Amino acid sequence: MRNPWTINDIASQIGKRVLITGANSGIGYHAALTLARQGAQVILACRDRQRGEAALARLHAAAPDAHAELAILDLASLAAVRAFAQSELASQRPIHILVNNAGVMAPPKRLETADGFELQFGTNVLGHFALTALLMPALQRAAAESPDRPRIVTIASIAHRQGQIDFNDLQSRKAYSPMRSYRQSKLADLIFAIELDRRLRAARSRVMSVAAHPGVANTNLFRSGDYSAFSGAVRGLIGPIIGAVLNTDSAGALPTLYAATSPDVSDAGYYGPQGFLETRGSTIGEAGIARQAKDAATAARLWQVCEELTQVRFLSS
Repeated sequence: MRNPWTINDIASQIGKRVLITGANSGIGYHAALTLARQGAQVILACRDRQRGEAALARLHAAAPDAHAELAILDLASLAAVRAFAQSELASQRPIHILVNNAGVMAPPKRLETADGFELQFGTNVLGHFALTALLMPALQRAAAESPDRPRIVTIASIAHRQGQIDFNDLQSRKAYSPMRSYRQSKLADLIFAIELDRRLRAARSRVMSVAAHPGVANTNLFRSGDYSAFSGAVRGLIGPIIGAVLNTDSAGALPTLYAATSPDVSDAGYYGPQGFLETRGSTIGEAGIARQAKDAATAARLWQVCEELTQVRFLSS
């Protein structure tokens, strides 16, 4: 029987540039720290400068020889996404691994992005759709220069299994439910990763699109947000329980690291912990994909809607 995959199985990442959104905390930070320790040049793409600087300082304290830098990126603003991508492309440097990790989870009241989209759909889905599209030249540069195939890793969730894409109310204007909107956004992320792979293959690109989920991890998604005092107190109590019974955020980073680095990853693969109901565990493997995430008609329509809403055309059929 094969031994479980661990971070010790990660090959040297020297010479690779890795961009991770939402890398100031949780699985994004732990993935950044691990990859930096393996020699990658890591860009922590964070919305909040103060938190990003604190994370960068923490990373350098843990790995003094790490090559890491902070970039300010607000995925809840398409103008900010465009400005960031323009600056990144102007450097004419490749991106070998892009990890679409940042996310918003279940704010109790409906909030909007700078562009008027429901915050979860706008950030988790549209922000990453536009970012990936606009950074594709840097990924293609890596594909041309490196023997290793560049990878786009999109972070989904086991919550996608209960999700449905409501094309009649994508922005939850008619009715808002925190978890329903979150599940929809995570389902959309997984659909995006799979459809992106199909389009990359059709274009004969060497860039690989895969997805991962952390199980249920004690990340900042459970510890912070725009919550009432009571809700915040409940989440404060739930967080330590999740940490004790389910995954820590460092363990939750393992599927992301596997998807980003393992030679055993397949095109359009989806990876997660193999413990109880995929909620925890140090063994990483193929994760279950709900039937609605595999629907080709939904994927084609969602892609078109994302292009229309972001005004970014991307590997169009």
